[in-house]
Amino acid sequence: MTLLALIRHGPTSWNRDKRNQGRTDIPLDAEGRAAVTRWRLPAELAGARVLASPLARAVETALLLAGHPPVIEPRLIEMDWGAWEGRTTEELRATLGPAMQANEDRGLDFQPPDGESPRDVQNRLKPWLAEIAARGEPTVAVAHNGVIRAVTALAWNWTMLGKPPVRLRRAVAHLFDLDATGHPSVRVLNVPLEPLP
Repeated sequence: MTLLALIRHGPTSWNRDKRNQGRTDIPLDAEGRAAVTRWRLPAELAGARVLASPLARAVETALLLAGHPPVIEPRLIEMDWGAWEGRTTEELRATLGPAMQANEDRGLDFQPPDGESPRDVQNRLKPWLAEIAARGEPTVAVAHNGVIRAVTALAWNWTMLGKPPVRLRRAVAHLFDLDATGHPSVRVLNVPLEPLP
């Protein structure tokens, strides 16, 4: 088994406004940057290889967390929200009504216009997960909520219908074990990154 830790990037102004960022390259804001400087990796991840999505918010988070530039991995980029980038889910529900609900009821196949579905994200990540497993070394990947949800859904065999079995929090590491094929299983979720006071 190969240890993989997935960490969501630090907060941005769009996160605070609850906007769907997708591929829009929004950087960490001052508050987000200050938060990440307090994060510390769990001891079991000391010396792990560090990768990041190519988006600035993930790259900077990884740099601040690891103390050195991460390896950029394009497949870790956030789910493409297409025409809905920059909009909030509340706004979309209010504007689109039953059509939005019907789309959300598709679970893994939910898809914004001109965007990706969570299943698309999983299919993009599966070869990468297999590569990490083949490499066989502990790996930290700083990515995005959509990426972490996609991997978690793979591990749980969750269709993304209804509430997730566990709420994925911020400022945490999610630890997975990858088998020889790269299939993930949950080791432990929501491991705090901020040092205890």
